[in-house]
Amino acid sequence: MTQTHGHGSAQGEMPIFDEKFWDERYGQADRIWSGNPNPQLVAEASDLPAGRALDVGCGEGADAIWLAERGWQVTGVDISQVALDRAARHAEAAGVADRVTWLRADLTDGTSPGSGFDLVSAQYLHLPGEQRVPLFRGLAEAVGPGGTFLVVGHHPDDLGHKAWSHVPGMFFTGAEVASNLDPAEWTVVTDEARGHPSADAEGNPLTVQDVVLTARRLA
Repeated sequence: MTQTHGHGSAQGEMPIFDEKFWDERYGQADRIWSGNPNPQLVAEASDLPAGRALDVGCGEGADAIWLAERGWQVTGVDISQVALDRAARHAEAAGVADRVTWLRADLTDGTSPGSGFDLVSAQYLHLPGEQRVPLFRGLAEAVGPGGTFLVVGHHPDDLGHKAWSHVPGMFFTGAEVASNLDPAEWTVVTDEARGHPSADAEGNPLTVQDVVLTARRLA
């Protein structure tokens, strides 16, 4: 789920990404994402042994379903019940409904998604720093010994693109995420900026960069 557009905010104010916004966004169409798993999840998790996974901001469920198809037992969390209902239908159609639990929750309010996960994946969760930093700390705490914490987002260098010019402070680097992980408990496996082709709001081609931070909790 890419949180880069808000509603009801005057110029210069931080957009609001609440349940109402996301329910309305998902209600605009039968599908708003591609239905394919995020490529950085595929790149980083394909070789991991299946276990318990937490997919945060799971949206319409593509990442959770991809993991479930590979033997993972997945908890998919999202703030939007509209998205979760759609994700559940997709999981049923894919034959993995018994491997995914869907949870509606706003994890920015301190709600715990559980603990002891072998993989916690947070894909494109763009929030103000005062929400993002404690959220990522809480997600790291949900990773069990030997487990993997995967964070992917848009790189701050891409803030100049027109579509994202209104969200300064919501983008982050891998180093910023890693700075909140105790080096006595974590090993950073990947901290990269990976470019890939995309398009702007008018359909013009451009190259954007993904921040990819993968850390492993010591056993």
